[in-house]
Amino acid sequence: MLRRFQQYIDGEFCNGSSTFDSINPATGNTWATMPAASEQDVDRAVRAADRAFNAPEWAGLTASQRGKLLHRLAELIEQEAGNLAELETADTGKIIRETRSQISYVAEYYRYYAGLADKIQGAHLSVDKQDMEAYLRREPIGVVAAIVPWNSQLFLSAVKVAPALAAGCTIVLKASEDGPAPLLEFARLVHKAGIPAGVVNILTGFGADCGRALTSHPLVSRIAFTGGPETARHIVHNSAANLAYTTLELGGKSPVLVFDDVDIDSAVNTVVAGIFAASGQSCVAGSRLLVQRSIRDRFLAKLVAKAESIHIGNPTDMSTQMGPLATRRQLDTIEAVVARSIDAGAVVMTGGKQPAGMTDGFYYTPTILDCPGPSIPSVMEELFGPVLSVVTFDTEDEAVVLANGTDYGLAAGVFTRDLTRAHRLIKKLRSGIVWVNTYRAVSPMMPFGGYKLSGLGREGGLESVLDYTRTKSVWIRTSDEPIDDPFVMR
Repeated sequence: MLRRFQQYIDGEFCNGSSTFDSINPATGNTWATMPAASEQDVDRAVRAADRAFNAPEWAGLTASQRGKLLHRLAELIEQEAGNLAELETADTGKIIRETRSQISYVAEYYRYYAGLADKIQGAHLSVDKQDMEAYLRREPIGVVAAIVPWNSQLFLSAVKVAPALAAGCTIVLKASEDGPAPLLEFARLVHKAGIPAGVVNILTGFGADCGRALTSHPLVSRIAFTGGPETARHIVHNSAANLAYTTLELGGKSPVLVFDDVDIDSAVNTVVAGIFAASGQSCVAGSRLLVQRSIRDRFLAKLVAKAESIHIGNPTDMSTQMGPLATRRQLDTIEAVVARSIDAGAVVMTGGKQPAGMTDGFYYTPTILDCPGPSIPSVMEELFGPVLSVVTFDTEDEAVVLANGTDYGLAAGVFTRDLTRAHRLIKKLRSGIVWVNTYRAVSPMMPFGGYKLSGLGREGGLESVLDYTRTKSVWIRTSDEPIDDPFVMR
């Protein structure tokens, strides 16, 4: 029996204008039927959000009351983490022990922004006018269009939905057409938490019918997007229709710089986790390893051995350490880029193929490519898969040039015991995140975002909730004296 999912619009679960099949990446078989939203579905969802934004059931709540709703939603996420994790694993192929851990932590994002809901403050201003009081109010920006990719949908939506609701906005959330099950199920928790109808609407569908209609809708005031640069360009073009304030969290080709003074075993373990966790399907995946020549051979020998020991298998098995890729087209893309990289001079140190006997699903072995320079395709292009490109350097300055030598700038890792070197590199690396002697650490308290083609704006942290507000300037005349007639000269 196929699972059948519905979209959530104006507090009701309903079918889409059409449907599409969702494929289980571990088997290559259809496991569920998903709703495909049309332009009419999008319009209905946005209008519901606009009505809810002004309705007393939402607009009349105090900030503290909004915070309590977010606390309730966090509790439900924690309670349902197991169910949500199973759905994400079935729909995306991420291993179950990773989805369970990550979804449990998603609840902390809702708790964090629940606590911030009644901490949003304006300001009193000392102006250069006599008999005037001036202050700024912060008010919710309006209807938010949020679009997230298939990987880590509950996490990537939390950094949009939670601050938006804390600020008093309403939201239309578009789940990716690849693996939307966990977000469509999340709608049931929104409903159960008692969030008023229309405040949160969740649908899924394709770019032409759903994405374009959502990001260009005249009632949308704010767009929050996570995905790739090419789709982002379409969104920026679409937003010209409504002039919505837009933030973009895009891709990465993140470098990991390993110097010769490191604890090699510790650094190897972190590099492996940084690229092969989630089968490399993470925007911050440490997909470029820059290793100093003096330790290169020792480091790579240990790295290859560790990669070859990774247990690839069914993502629902708790012993599995790496599962399949999410889609067939992603597997095809990776195979093509690896082939072009080999033609350009890269040498396969391990991997570079589908594992034996696992051709039904979208599996690909952990792959390490020894690259003679930065112009190799796998070094320059975001693969979104378990492929690590290795480039050797001699000096610190050379490492910086290599690290900054892409169009992306989302994250970087630095491994060294030299604290002064670490601080020099933090300043020089053109990325929104720098991890030193660690990798992929996240927290609701820390902003997240990149430079260059890795996006615009930041998500997470204290200030991101302010991105869902706009200021209103208020002037109050405090004098009781009559205002002079402006047409009488004195």
